[in-house]
Amino acid sequence: MNARIEGYVTSGTFSLDGGTWDVDNNVWIVGDDAEVIVIDPAHNAAEIADAVGERRVRAILLTHGHDDHIRAARETAALLEAPIYLHAADRMLWDAVYDEAPDAELADGDVFEVAGVELHAMHTPGHSPGSTSFTAPALGAVFTGDTLFQGGPGATGRSYSDFPTIIESIRDRLLTLPSETVVHTGHGESTSIAAEAPHLQEWIDRGH
Repeated sequence: MNARIEGYVTSGTFSLDGGTWDVDNNVWIVGDDAEVIVIDPAHNAAEIADAVGERRVRAILLTHGHDDHIRAARETAALLEAPIYLHAADRMLWDAVYDEAPDAELADGDVFEVAGVELHAMHTPGHSPGSTSFTAPALGAVFTGDTLFQGGPGATGRSYSDFPTIIESIRDRLLTLPSETVVHTGHGESTSIAAEAPHLQEWIDRGH
């Protein structure tokens, strides 16, 4: 198996509920020298296209619909000639940025194949209604978007988010993955299920 995970950081802004913040986003490319899947192509379409190079892009997967994760998605998709997948429950966030629909809807349990490995879509709502993580069992990895970070859950203090829901997603769906699973996040450093699992009650006690 030659499949690998490549991570890139792009910079831009995130806007919601009348506020705008500077953010650095993680962009993940999963595949080999021939074909890849791109997860969350944030901010800089040209930079992401350069990273992909001549490789075929089988899909662009969006973990959720916040504008820092999707604003460059259409431009990236045009450069890479690849379809965009987003969970239908985040369509209102998408529609705040774009007039036309995503190319396809993500659903829990969807499987995407690339370079001999599978990515499994796992609906993990809370940060947003349609937040979706992608597990790659053969690579020992999960891509959690903004659902689980190093140090706890993603933010739930904004529109369309809910703290009890994100805790349920993390407890029942993510922390049940093998403990050695590496967690590749939407922002910041990667972590592991083993590193985060012991802190669940702290997060619950802390609240959103």
